[in-house]
Amino acid sequence: MNLLEALRYLAALDQHRHFGRAAQACHITQPALSNALRALESELGVALVRRSRQYEGLTTEGEVVLAHAHRLLHGSESMRQDLASLAGAPRGQLKIGVVPSAIPVATRFAARLHAAHPGLRPVLRSMSSQEIEAGLDSLAIDLGLGFTGRAEVAEHKLRVLPQYREHYFLLRRAGGRQRLRFGAPLPWREAARRSLVLLTPEMHNRAVVEQALRDAGAQVEPAMETNSVLALLLAVQADAGLAAVLPGALVGTAREQAGLQAHPLVAPEVHTEVGWLSSGSAPPSRAVSVALDCAAEADWQIELDRHSGALAAD
Repeated sequence: MNLLEALRYLAALDQHRHFGRAAQACHITQPALSNALRALESELGVALVRRSRQYEGLTTEGEVVLAHAHRLLHGSESMRQDLASLAGAPRGQLKIGVVPSAIPVATRFAARLHAAHPGLRPVLRSMSSQEIEAGLDSLAIDLGLGFTGRAEVAEHKLRVLPQYREHYFLLRRAGGRQRLRFGAPLPWREAARRSLVLLTPEMHNRAVVEQALRDAGAQVEPAMETNSVLALLLAVQADAGLAAVLPGALVGTAREQAGLQAHPLVAPEVHTEVGWLSSGSAPPSRAVSVALDCAAEADWQIELDRHSGALAAD
């Protein structure tokens, strides 16, 4: 039995929570994955997976093995990256967890990183703040792009590289064929009077919006809720009666869309700090070090200013 491969299958099963999808992600058949996990259980002498007609989660022993699996797989990948880098440019996979509202920024960064270092293979996953923090703590992911001011970031002793300060806008359909226009600043209290489509309550972005509304002496009953940032944009485009509260990084993706208008939200002015997060308990791999160096470059900061935060003019 190949122990590392079996541990990789266990980690994939935990991530995808489905035997078929886990097998597909590992490029093997479902019976091969199931047999490898049964062999691992036999080797360790404990049941790792709770099974019925479908996957029901890991046993207590399985959770313990999974924690060790993440660290062993992280160490193996880090070793491979170091050895490959001795022969030249950095190589290997870089697993990045990203809060949904920062996906446009992370995608631009991943493309820039790959262009500079073709041997690196960024893998972006949309994750909640809690999932990113837990993933970095367990070494299930290599980097996170998320909200650096959360108390949990300090509790997990994560390393932080600040990237940008996010600003918020009300996006609505205004008609016409012009590309996205920026309107006059709008108080949060006035925004609350509109039919709003918001992210679902478990998302950190929703907590930011609700706090801003409370500070403005207002509250809102959303007309629509979603956990998809793409759905926020599509809802505004589809229904002229809806408006969405979006951070600059998402508003920037709609710049070429016709008939939309974005109003900076004020009274209060709300800014949230977004940055790269990495494990504070393990030394950075070669891939993580290269990525953080790229994130600190002046050219990248200029690009960030154009596509996030207050949105610099074209």
